[in-house]
Amino acid sequence: MSDTAIMTLKTMLANLDDAKKYQSLRDVMETLPAPDLAAVFEDLPPEKLPVLFRLCPKDLAAEIFAELTPETQQNLIDGLTDKELKAVVDELFVDDATDLVEEMPASVVKRILAQADPATRRMINELLKYPEDSAGGVMTTEFMELRPDMTVTQAMDAIRANGIDKETINNCYVTDKDRTLIGVVSLRALVLEKDPKRTIRDLMDANVVSVSTTTDQEDVSQLFEKYGFLAIPVVDAEKRLVGIVTIDDAISILQDEASEDFAKMNAIGPSDKPYFKQSMWDLYKSRAPWLVFLMISATFSSLVIRGYESALAAVTVLTAYIPMLTDAGGNAGSQSTSTIIRGMAVGDIKPHDLPRILWRECRVALLCGLTLAVCNFGKLLIFDRVSAPVALVVCLTLMCTVLLSQLIGGLLPVLAEKLKIDPAVMASPLITTIVDTTTLLVYFNIAKAVLKI
Repeated sequence: MSDTAIMTLKTMLANLDDAKKYQSLRDVMETLPAPDLAAVFEDLPPEKLPVLFRLCPKDLAAEIFAELTPETQQNLIDGLTDKELKAVVDELFVDDATDLVEEMPASVVKRILAQADPATRRMINELLKYPEDSAGGVMTTEFMELRPDMTVTQAMDAIRANGIDKETINNCYVTDKDRTLIGVVSLRALVLEKDPKRTIRDLMDANVVSVSTTTDQEDVSQLFEKYGFLAIPVVDAEKRLVGIVTIDDAISILQDEASEDFAKMNAIGPSDKPYFKQSMWDLYKSRAPWLVFLMISATFSSLVIRGYESALAAVTVLTAYIPMLTDAGGNAGSQSTSTIIRGMAVGDIKPHDLPRILWRECRVALLCGLTLAVCNFGKLLIFDRVSAPVALVVCLTLMCTVLLSQLIGGLLPVLAEKLKIDPAVMASPLITTIVDTTTLLVYFNIAKAVLKI
């Protein structure tokens, strides 16, 4: 149903200037959820954005606006009047309005803040004080707050009166007169309670999992996965409730962190823009510096080969197995690095686990290296028909390479974490470059020792 409605909407938009079927457009739009409509908006030329946006009901318009990319938001703002912009800003949740202010250029920010009411403007300025990657930077201040001495009836009346403006009412947070967080009560518990005079204090759960305003946003998102919450309260240094982080924010954080890590693990500068929204220049800037750095790093491998030219000249067959050895080392190192980075990302691995990591990787590497060496030794003798000493050199190098690669792959991400560097930077391309040089040094030294060259 949704796909059919989207196609119908796109067809109508293509003939909008001729058909002018605004009421039909509105009818189709009302059948679609905000994220699907936002995807349609992303494909529109800037001049058509305000036309379609004005056909949306006010509450739906705000939801669509929050789903748009910053670039499309700016194009839309440019086409809206001050009155229309004020209506959008008033309907946005404070955290979405804060995100908007953070993403827009100064001239647009000035216009947005000028249209916001004083209370919204004050809350936006408060949220902007927190670091962007902290719980304070992603929280919303629109939550349902109850007092412990309220009865169930009073609490339900308060929710009906104020809940419409809150981001969620599934969990209501119980605070004392100083706004200190003392408990949480679910809407389910209130609805199912048979005694309307029972107090919130009797129903609330006093064991509340909360985070501070300075908690890293990635750590916050992991709590959602751990506990299965729909929202997590945020408290200040005095344990006063100042906001909540909701599950939709947590999902966005996880997606952004995963995209950033994926980019860094593949030697690409991270970007928050979709692929087709990035210009050729953006793509070039995200890739070229890393490629230059890795190219320069790879010159160390060339220097090693040049240093052992005489050994290669004496036994030319050794040259044929360099690609296989460096690839095996790079693959082994990448496996180890990816496993450790993943473990660190989900909180399974901590920097103090380094000795345990190296011990485990050492044992796994010996088993993997031995398996590869045995298989390769048979291949070298039977199919490649090389001499036993050469086969021994290659297989010994293979075992040493896998061992060193997996130890390096387990070590570097942990060291990066200790040095406050993103562990993802130590992923595949960089590990491969380091392992290539190490493999060649091991290979030629083993060859000199075994073959007496």
